[in-house]
Amino acid sequence: MIPNRSSEPSAGSMTAEDLLIQVAQSDAEAFVQLYDRLAPRVFGLVRHLLRDEAQSEEVTQEIFVEAWQYAARFDPERSSAVTWLLTIAHRRAVDRIRSSQASRERDLKIGVQNFQESYDGLEDHVVLLDESHRMIKAMGQLTEPQRNAIYLAYFSGLTHFEIAEHLELPVGTVKTRIRDGMKKLRDLMGVA
Repeated sequence: MIPNRSSEPSAGSMTAEDLLIQVAQSDAEAFVQLYDRLAPRVFGLVRHLLRDEAQSEEVTQEIFVEAWQYAARFDPERSSAVTWLLTIAHRRAVDRIRSSQASRERDLKIGVQNFQESYDGLEDHVVLLDESHRMIKAMGQLTEPQRNAIYLAYFSGLTHFEIAEHLELPVGTVKTRIRDGMKKLRDLMGVA
């Protein structure tokens, strides 16, 4: 909670405008008096906007730090000290709200992306697993010579010539077995 040593100025006290002008001249005592007088109003506005006490206290401190740093910008001809300080308070509170919303949206987007990536990876894995099962089943329906020739060509990476040497067959026979086996696989797998 924001400390409040005295919410009402004593009879001989300076106005908030006078205090703010003194703060602009780095008068620490004037700052303490200004803080004591206006902190409850500033905190009340910030608390109303943020609805979170801890954040409201933090933002109120930031507002008074800003008031200390930029008190020289205060122009009593343009506004009262209260209006000037509450305007800063309102801007800071709105900035905090926007920052929190942006942070939540960013976290949500990252979470959705991570979920989508893991879901896509899982979906791809399931599709690949299903295709593998279909391929194994289809390969089982080929003749033994077709299955051997396709296995050596596509899974062992051998050339037609190397397969022919390995199986001790003419190259033309190897090509025919691979072509016929692939045609049958396309039909069994439903690939056009």
